[in-house]
Amino acid sequence: MRAAVIALGAVAAFASACGGRPPPPKRLVIESNVASWTFRRYQRLVDVEVWVPDNRAVGHTASYAAAAAVKRGRLADDDVVHAFVTRYAKPDGVLRATVAFARRLAQEAGYQVEERTIEGVRLYAVAGQGEAWVLWCSGRYIVKLGGRGRSSVPGALVEAYGERYPSSLPAGALEGPLPEGPSLQPPDASEPYDPNNPRPDWDHDKRRRGDR
Repeated sequence: MRAAVIALGAVAAFASACGGRPPPPKRLVIESNVASWTFRRYQRLVDVEVWVPDNRAVGHTASYAAAAAVKRGRLADDDVVHAFVTRYAKPDGVLRATVAFARRLAQEAGYQVEERTIEGVRLYAVAGQGEAWVLWCSGRYIVKLGGRGRSSVPGALVEAYGERYPSSLPAGALEGPLPEGPSLQPPDASEPYDPNNPRPDWDHDKRRRGDR
């Protein structure tokens, strides 16, 4: 029995040495402490933020708090980081939708979006209106980390999620042509609502501005 345990340990060490990546967690988010960030809460999401046509999705989120703030018993906004991971049924259209989403944020007043590489992860960094986020896609997943009251996102969390979800963002996509994928035109309003594939409210901005 002892020999078997040693053998299994050797196999795991060999896999790690060969650059093996840890798989995505069962509930997609990391439900354990990461460096100096203490895991606090898990939640399954009803809605997803980035809509991909004809591609069912489910989201999961986790919250982390700075260990020092937990120890002193008082949390400020910049002591908390949230992680969102959305899993789609297939990778089709996920890259295109991620780039389009980042471009829409860049057009919003008060937000600045730039392509960056943090801890080896190519991502889009979003800052403005008292928030700081990073997001990237990885095959059929989209990862988003950050929070309100922050000016940056901890590299340790980016690295931990990047190991499990290696970025598939190509360099320069934010400024170049949209990647190939399904059209992101508004869907047919007559189609029945599907809670597993929610549709965006395309007229929200028009109503907010008072457009006709």
